[in-house]
Amino acid sequence: MMTEAVKTQLPEPRVAERRGAALSVDRVGIRFGSFQAVRDISLDITAGEFLCLLGPSGCGKSTLLSAMAGFVTADEGSLSVGGAPITGPDPDLGMVFQSSEALFDWMTVRQNVAFGPRMRGMSRAAQAKIADEYLGLVGLRHCADRFPGQLSGGMRQRVQIARVLANEPSVLLMDEPFGALDAQTRQVMQEETDRIWRASGCTVVFVTHDIDESILLADRIAVMTAGPAASVKSVYPVDLPRPREEADPAAAELRRALREDIGEEVRKALRDQGLDTEGDVR
Repeated sequence: MMTEAVKTQLPEPRVAERRGAALSVDRVGIRFGSFQAVRDISLDITAGEFLCLLGPSGCGKSTLLSAMAGFVTADEGSLSVGGAPITGPDPDLGMVFQSSEALFDWMTVRQNVAFGPRMRGMSRAAQAKIADEYLGLVGLRHCADRFPGQLSGGMRQRVQIARVLANEPSVLLMDEPFGALDAQTRQVMQEETDRIWRASGCTVVFVTHDIDESILLADRIAVMTAGPAASVKSVYPVDLPRPREEADPAAAELRRALREDIGEEVRKALRDQGLDTEGDVR
């Protein structure tokens, strides 16, 4: 397994010509057969906002994100981006998956990142320039001519992030993208995600189960109830200056509130399973 190569100073991103788009979720419910994953979810995400979806495991965060991407059809309610209904996958809705298996194993790293620009009919020179730019952004320019199978899991995930960013979507949907990364690389990528978002103006919806990660990144944090039939329990604004420090007293206060909110949902789920929930759930 290759060792992660982490760069503490990465090049400034090119400012995208396109800006973020507003995303609307209106009373959405999603079922899989008789199983109701989520119900009656409404969220209005403003153009350029960074929203984190936070909640206990199995609460439907990834299902809701897949509906935003057009991969899953809502059974009730509606979703729209920039005022237009979301009816299926769209290049304007960029999705970063949990797994790096979405990469094309038979293509080099550079070819993977250049795939979107190539599909848009860009010249080879333009494709190469964009690929090198975003590979530099995630610290993997030195791996451009390798194949995904020659990289570690964390490195493959960073290639996937670069590939999505190369399309410059107006909405970036991220499904726990840093879960497979080591702690040091994860911290760097969190900082870089914040910087990329601020430079591009892209709207971001970021699924995570990590409270500290959500506080570091989000403008608002939407907390979901435990599933099944999960909904949005509460929404917290994150009025903290960027870059953010974990030791900030306001961050600590928000962290306590989020832990209590989510802990309540975890305890409820455990009680529904007939388990004893005496004491705090951390």
